[in-house]
Amino acid sequence: MSWGEALARIGSWAAGRESRYVCISNAHSVVTGSRDPAFASVLSEADMVTPDGAPVAWMMRRQGVDDQQRINGPDLMWRYCEQAGRRGEAVYLYGGTEATLALLQQRLREAFPGLRIAGAVSPPFRAPTAEELARHIEAINASGAGTVWVSLGCPKQELWMAAQRGRVQAVMVGVGAAFDYHAGTIRRAPAWMQRCGLEWLHRLASEPRRLWRRYLVTNSLFIWGAAKQLMRG
Repeated sequence: MSWGEALARIGSWAAGRESRYVCISNAHSVVTGSRDPAFASVLSEADMVTPDGAPVAWMMRRQGVDDQQRINGPDLMWRYCEQAGRRGEAVYLYGGTEATLALLQQRLREAFPGLRIAGAVSPPFRAPTAEELARHIEAINASGAGTVWVSLGCPKQELWMAAQRGRVQAVMVGVGAAFDYHAGTIRRAPAWMQRCGLEWLHRLASEPRRLWRRYLVTNSLFIWGAAKQLMRG
């Protein structure tokens, strides 16, 4: 899948306000899916899954998916909002803190004056109550947005999107830390590190206490699993 194909497919679904969800899969989500059958089902039943992370894209190429590009959450969100701004399309933001959402909306409006931000919700860190969730979904559906950009982190955002398919009348796209990157609350890796597949190393160096297990342990498990699969042919 190319960038153009991914953006066009989301745009087509959004135009009809179809209830779908898109997962951006990195090494962490692949390993989580290999150890958690319920999460594996969430990924396999997604309407679209793109490779976020050089290791996943590389593995897909090794398995015969020619020229597979890395289609990551932050860039997918930014490119889509650029196109949506030209169309005067409405988007919805779900996730992040109130402060992050305020900065993010300001940045998006400055970058894409034609973009309509139909609403933004900072859900509680705990699981929302049934009443809270119903209010959130009602607000999204009433907003007219064709896409909902979901920034809750993996696997929380994927589980949330899967549970709301059929309830949220829009395309839900899980984008991880994209809100923080675009708001400027977390500094993204330099472009050269992104091109070399080293964005994970930058994040690990920035937040070692929180992310060491995710990157060192999970990446090792991904490499081991990939090696076994390649050896099996």
